[in-house]
Amino acid sequence: MSAPIRLGLRANARQFALLVGLNALVGAMVGLERSVLPLIGKHDFGLRSSATILAFVVAFGAAKALTNLAAGDLAERVGRKRLLVAGWLVALPVPLLIAFAPSWWFIVVANLLLGINQGLAWSMTVVMKIDLAGPRRRGLALGLNEAAGYLGVAASAFVTGALAASYAPRTVVWVGAAVIAAAGLLISLLAVHDTGRHVAFEQQAHGSAGLARATLRGAFVRTSLRDPVLRACSQAGLVNNLNDALAWGLAPLYLAAHGASVREIAVVAAAYPVIWGAGQLATGWLSDHTGRKPLIAAGMIVQAVALGLLVAGDGAFAPSLAAALLLGAGTAMVYPTLLAAVSDASQPRDRARIIGVYRFWRDFGFVLGALIAGIGADATSPQTAILIVALLTGASGLLVAATSWQPRTALRAAPVP
Repeated sequence: MSAPIRLGLRANARQFALLVGLNALVGAMVGLERSVLPLIGKHDFGLRSSATILAFVVAFGAAKALTNLAAGDLAERVGRKRLLVAGWLVALPVPLLIAFAPSWWFIVVANLLLGINQGLAWSMTVVMKIDLAGPRRRGLALGLNEAAGYLGVAASAFVTGALAASYAPRTVVWVGAAVIAAAGLLISLLAVHDTGRHVAFEQQAHGSAGLARATLRGAFVRTSLRDPVLRACSQAGLVNNLNDALAWGLAPLYLAAHGASVREIAVVAAAYPVIWGAGQLATGWLSDHTGRKPLIAAGMIVQAVALGLLVAGDGAFAPSLAAALLLGAGTAMVYPTLLAAVSDASQPRDRARIIGVYRFWRDFGFVLGALIAGIGADATSPQTAILIVALLTGASGLLVAATSWQPRTALRAAPVP
């Protein structure tokens, strides 16, 4: 006889902690590329165009965005765990493609697969933690999830950059990817349990009479257009990842062009996700108490200021590091809070689809950000491309501030055993 279903962090501590650790591996998988892959494109493959180098970010973002959209619907059909395992299976060819790539386009294909891996594996760890936590501590749960993921990004970005000073950067990336992908697959297969029963249990507390399950099309229209809160969250998520794509793809090239060493680039590349990751431990919890809107709006403004500082510093190490720290703080305010706000506005049984649509728009920001950064840098200058993204980020924060936000009183009153 199976154990009774209970919601909450304490009641599901073992499985929740396992998913937190697993998401650190998901983050580490993509963090391997953060500090060195643009430099590999320039030095190993002789690329000179920023737009060509940033094609790997476009491929990653497009694959991840579309996978997020599909994963939200598939999670309700085939189960969370199966998609999590599938995500790690897709990651297995990535290290081989990077190791033996005869041209840059093999690296781009590897990042298509990496985007699918992230879309499936990260999406499912997010959704499964929400399923386990229940509504009362949702912000904290998502803060823990995103903190683990982006601390994993930061750690692997720093270690990769440090090792790349002594070893071939491409070797460091593919060896790390092979180890992480194998570990993630084994943990997902052997230790993770599906959370479908938790979803059904929470839906009972919400009531289901007269409620039709949302289709993917209905969830897409509601999240993208009809619901003002979901619409505001979707555009803010998209713009947030605009500047993340810039930080990932253009910032290392920008710093290298101004004389920064590989180690200095690694420090800047790691500092941003360190603050982003660690800060979410506080901001996720804080959003449960102060509300979602203030943190989202303020965080977008902080990000815009950080990008302005990056330009004002003209590529020097100290102001670039300060900009990275400030950008991480702003992103920490925004990232888990947006996910919590989207979850607040969703019925439990429709949650995976709605989060999938939100994450589609958020990660489509990688595509637009890479195009703006790459084409803008080639046509004008990296400084101009960064300023364009800074203005878009500030405008996004103002749009969130102008949106009427539904209070969370219904969530506080929801009966959760």
